[in-house]
Amino acid sequence: MQRRHFLAAAAAAPAAYAKVNPQNAIPRWRGFNLLDLFQALPKEPAAGAGFVNEDECRWIRDWGFNFVRVPLDYWFWIDSGWRTTRRMRPDDTFSISEAALEPMDRIVEYGQRYGLHVSLNFHRAPGYCINNPQREPFSLWSDPRAEEAFAYHWQYFARRYRPVSSYALSFNLLNEAPAPRDGYMLREDYARVMLRAVNAIRAVTPGRTILIDGLSVGNQVVDEMIFSGVAQSVHAYSPSGISHYRAPWVDRKLDFPEPAWPLMNPDGSFKYSRANLEAHYAPWGELVRKGIGVHCGEAGCYNKTPHAVFLAWMTDVLDILQTYGIGWALWNFRGAFGMLDSGRADADYQDWHGHKLDRKLLELLQRY
Repeated sequence: MQRRHFLAAAAAAPAAYAKVNPQNAIPRWRGFNLLDLFQALPKEPAAGAGFVNEDECRWIRDWGFNFVRVPLDYWFWIDSGWRTTRRMRPDDTFSISEAALEPMDRIVEYGQRYGLHVSLNFHRAPGYCINNPQREPFSLWSDPRAEEAFAYHWQYFARRYRPVSSYALSFNLLNEAPAPRDGYMLREDYARVMLRAVNAIRAVTPGRTILIDGLSVGNQVVDEMIFSGVAQSVHAYSPSGISHYRAPWVDRKLDFPEPAWPLMNPDGSFKYSRANLEAHYAPWGELVRKGIGVHCGEAGCYNKTPHAVFLAWMTDVLDILQTYGIGWALWNFRGAFGMLDSGRADADYQDWHGHKLDRKLLELLQRY
């Protein structure tokens, strides 16, 4: 946020800003995930996929936010026959089409134009994605070729965006690493792969801000990487019975009970409440106190969660994060988790340039 916007917002809500912990080593970025470059092979390609909307960047700025996270699928810029075969080969992962990177260039430019910090994130990287990892031709955690390709891509990005300041651009290396387990990925494997990419980036741009997601899908602090000084990203979806109610990729049997906040047991006792949230985020607050930057790269609720429940839970999440000076990015801006066109049956929408705006959600986010 520009200084005059910050001061105006602080004057309007002094109590909220008074809670901010100044120790966080990175700015308290507040904004949204933009999903236009998030899947190269979706089941049903979205209209306009691959082209970030400039109007959305301007609206985000005008509403008082200062951050966009851009989850990327590296397949978009691979120059091979995957569009025909729908398969990627190990050697293909090193074939980068410079022309295909133009959408990334555009969002970085928009960020600078509208005062939004842009964080580029590999949602699908060579050898791993939280969604359909079997689509990859090798494993990032055990195949040296995948590890080499991962570092190669990030060093390529480091060179391409070397002139862009760290104030305007950061690199979020990999979305939602899995839970460590024998035979697939150990904590040491994750740290090794991340550190190789960190070193590849720093060899080109030593001052670039770098973030790594927490382990176990953004839930666990990565103690093994504290020495490196890179920032870490937590994701705010706990408990899943609130955030992913009726989301078919999580609530697969559609048997999650209809949520309330707090979540209650049949006997009337608390199943999950604000106290659980505070315990969940306490290790991330401790990481801030150790001098490591922390950001919440994703937060939100699927559109089947009752709107009032979503807002009540989200208020507690944002309030807790704010006490640690931790910024956040809603997943997403436009779509089923978002502020525009979310498709919630029980939200009161306002027309916004042909979109449906969830005004209550906007006002909640503006308070934090």
